[in-house]
Amino acid sequence: MRHTAAVYTRLITAQFRSITEYPADFWTMISVALVQQAAQLAFIAVIFAQITTLDGWGFPEMLLLIGFMVLTDSVTEVGWDGMWRVGRMIVDGGLDYAVVRPAPVMMQIGASAIGMQSAANLATGATMIAIGWSGAGIAPSMIPAAILLFLCAVVVQLTIITTMNCANFWLKGPSPIFAWLTAQTQETATRFPLTIYPRAVRALLTWAVPLAFVNYIPVRILTGALPAWWLAIPPMVALVLFGAAVLVAKAGLRRYESAGH
Repeated sequence: MRHTAAVYTRLITAQFRSITEYPADFWTMISVALVQQAAQLAFIAVIFAQITTLDGWGFPEMLLLIGFMVLTDSVTEVGWDGMWRVGRMIVDGGLDYAVVRPAPVMMQIGASAIGMQSAANLATGATMIAIGWSGAGIAPSMIPAAILLFLCAVVVQLTIITTMNCANFWLKGPSPIFAWLTAQTQETATRFPLTIYPRAVRALLTWAVPLAFVNYIPVRILTGALPAWWLAIPPMVALVLFGAAVLVAKAGLRRYESAGH
């Protein structure tokens, strides 16, 4: 475990040095990310300038909802963005190098890239959560629960991304179609309360592809909309998804036959 953690740290450090070698690109991506997040925040602000609540959700709760999604996504961009390369590595044989190295294959792939926009997203996500927390009047005593929920959200995000990208072991194509569709669904659907969607959609996003545990369920727990016993559910979901991702990754690697297959 210590060796794996040390290798992972060295890989991430090397990636960080790599992206900062080109300051213009780095700061351009950060600026673009800041503009995107500002536009998203402005859109929500415009909506709540016209209405008081959205299906019972006020502006602070919406900031928490979006902030959790942005902050969780930014953590995956920092430490696991290379997972989006799995399909291409399967096709061009780049996975061969990871397979023969003395470190977990998926860890090597996940740490092989850092999203340059992640620094901006970390800052904006944390700011949204801080403002939403204050506006929603959540007690400081809920901070430990918030940390636990955030850690579970990160695990859920990482495992879903990993599982969907590992589908390319069976699809045999370079494009991460399932992962891309999942990311687009998350970006589009979970930025709003799931209560505005039909029951079937809520069930799909809560239990089938549990993106709700990235932001919707944590915010509902923190604001008291769900009873306290719900705090035990996200860790169990994260554990199940982690186990499923490990099994899918191992099954995919067993199917891998090097480039061209």
